[in-house]
Amino acid sequence: MSTQDFKRKLTAVFSADVAGYSRLMGEDEAATVKTLEAYKQVMSSLIKQHRGRVIDSPGDNLLAEFSSVVDAVQCGVAIQKELQARNADLPENRRMQFRIGINLGDVIEEQDRIYGDGVNIAARLESCADPGGICVSKTAFDHIETKLPLGYEYLGEKEVKNIAKPVGAYRVLMEPRVTIAGAKEKKPSIPVWRTKGVLAGAAAVLVVIIGVAVWNFYFRPPPIEPASKEKMAFPLPDKPSIAVLAFTNMSGDPKDDLLGNGLAEGIINGLAKSERILVIARNSTFTYKGKPVKVKQVAEEMGVRYVIEGSIQREGERVRITVQLVDALTGHHLFSERYDRDLKGILNLQDEITMKVLTAVRVKLTSGEQARINERGTKNLDAYLKVLEAAEHKGGTFNKERVQKAMKLLEEAIALDPEYAYAYSILATAYLDLVALGASDSPRESLLRAVELGKKAIALDEFNSSAHAHLAFPYMYLREFDKAISEAEKAISLSPSSATAYFALGFALANTGRNQEAIPMLEKSLRLSPVPVHSQVLILLAGSYLWLSQYEEAIATYKKVIQFYGPDHVMAHMGLAAAYVWTDREKEARAEGAEVMRIDPKFSVERFIKTLTYDQSRKDRLADAFRKAGLK
Repeated sequence: MSTQDFKRKLTAVFSADVAGYSRLMGEDEAATVKTLEAYKQVMSSLIKQHRGRVIDSPGDNLLAEFSSVVDAVQCGVAIQKELQARNADLPENRRMQFRIGINLGDVIEEQDRIYGDGVNIAARLESCADPGGICVSKTAFDHIETKLPLGYEYLGEKEVKNIAKPVGAYRVLMEPRVTIAGAKEKKPSIPVWRTKGVLAGAAAVLVVIIGVAVWNFYFRPPPIEPASKEKMAFPLPDKPSIAVLAFTNMSGDPKDDLLGNGLAEGIINGLAKSERILVIARNSTFTYKGKPVKVKQVAEEMGVRYVIEGSIQREGERVRITVQLVDALTGHHLFSERYDRDLKGILNLQDEITMKVLTAVRVKLTSGEQARINERGTKNLDAYLKVLEAAEHKGGTFNKERVQKAMKLLEEAIALDPEYAYAYSILATAYLDLVALGASDSPRESLLRAVELGKKAIALDEFNSSAHAHLAFPYMYLREFDKAISEAEKAISLSPSSATAYFALGFALANTGRNQEAIPMLEKSLRLSPVPVHSQVLILLAGSYLWLSQYEEAIATYKKVIQFYGPDHVMAHMGLAAAYVWTDREKEARAEGAEVMRIDPKFSVERFIKTLTYDQSRKDRLADAFRKAGLK
C-alpha cells in the first residue's frame, strides 16, 4: 500500500501511563493489577462521556482520541481529579497516579487504530507530565488557551525521537485560573492553597490586566541574552558545567530563605557527586543572592554553560517550588518545572530535581553515582530546619557566639534524629571553627571531638563526602598526615565536583611538603569556587609556588590575597617577605617584615615556626628568611 492509500486525519491524541508502575508491581502484583483495571474502567467511562474513543490499553498504558482537543483536555482534568479522590482512600504506597500527554496532530488511521508522529508526540509529552498531571503540545495549547478557564506553564521545547523539530510543551494547571479571555472563576496563584480576603466583583479591566500578567509569567518565558564563550572567566570544560543560584523567597517571610537555601545547596551537593559534570560551589553562586543578576552574567563569571534558578513560596504547610534550567549559550530553557508539595515533601525533592537536571544535560550515571546521589538525609522536618539555620550561623563572618549558637542547633537536630549524618558532619566543623577562632578551652579535645563526630557521620552515611573532607583538617592538626590525605582523597572520589574536598587534599599535601601535587588540587578548588576567592586556598597555592622556587608566581599570588582581602592579611606579607629574601630583594623583604610587625606587634619567628607541619630543614630555612626580613 502506498502512502497515498493511507487514511489521514487531524485528531487530538490522548496518551496515559502509570507513574512508578514497576515499583507498584514489585510490591504487590495482585493489588496493582486490580487497581489498574478499576482505574482503566473509570478512565474509559470518562473518555466516552467527553466524546472520545479508547484506541488501545495495553499494560499500564491507555491511548485514546478526541475530535476536539478541548474535550480531550477537559477529560484529562476530570480523570486526574477522579483518580486523586480514589487514591485518597488507598495507603500512600499503593496509590496509582497516571501521567497524561495530549497532542493535536496528523495521524494515520487503519482498522480503528492510529499511528504516526501525532501519536509519538503525545507519548513523549506523557513522559514530561508530573504523576497526576497533564502535559499538552503547543498545537493543542493554541486551540485551548482561550477556551478553558485553566492555567498553563511553559516547559520549553522537548526532543521527540525521529521528529526533526523539538515540540513545545505546556503543563496544565488543573484548577480554574484567570486567563486573557476572562475566566468563569478566579483562584489563587497556588491552586491547593486558601487565601484570605478575596475581593469580589473585580472590574473587567483588572481581569484583563491580571490575565496579561499571568500570560506573560506562565506562557511566555522572557527571552534570555546568550552568554559569550569568549567573555567567560574560565574555559568551558569538556563536560556539562552548571551553576545553581540561591532560590528566590517569594513568601515574604525571611525565615523561608532557609528552605530555598537548603534546596539549592542540596541540588549542588547532589550534582557534585558525579564526575561527569562540573558544578560551582554554594559559596560562589550564593554571592548573587538578592541581586538582580542575569543568567548571562552568572555564566560568564562562573565559566559555566548551564544555570539553574528557582523560587520557593510557602503558605502554611504547603510549598511551591519552581525550577528553571537555562542553557546560557543559547538562552533557551531546557526545562521549567513547578512542584507543589506539603512541607515535608521538600525533603525528597532535591534528589528528584538533581536527577531531572542530569537527564536534561544528558549525563548518564554509573550505579555508584546513582547510589551516592540518593542522599541519606532526614525525614524529620524540624531537624532539617535546625541544620539549615545552623549553617547560616556558621556561614559568612562568624565568631564564637555564632558558632556556639550553631552547635546548639545541631545538637538539637541530632536529638530529634540521632541518625542524621549531615548534622554530625556540620557539628564536627563547628569544633574546628572554635579551634580556628582560638575560642576552644582545649584545642586538642576539640580536634578529637571533631574526629569522633566525623566518624559518626560516615558510619551513618558511607557516601558523606563532606564528612570525609572535613576529617582531613583535624587529622592534619593532630599530625596524622596519612589519615588526612586518605580522607581527602576519599571525599573527592565520592564528590568529584566538591571544592571543599579538593581544598582539603590541597591543604594536606601542601602542609606535608608535597607541593607539586598540591597545586592542581588547589587550582581545581578555585575553579569550583571562583568567587569570593578563598584566601587560604590562595595562601597555600602561593606557598606551594614558593617551595618549588617559582618565586614570581608566588609573589603574584600573595599580592592577589592582599588585593582581595586588604593590606592586613599577615600571612600574605609573611610569604612576600620570604619570597623577596630568596630573590635577593632585601629592601622589599624588610618592607614586608615591617608590615608583619605592624599587623601583629607580638609576632615571634620561633613561636610561628613551631606551628608548622613542615620537616625541620624547611622550618630552618623559613626562620632564616624571616630574620633576614627583620623579624624576630
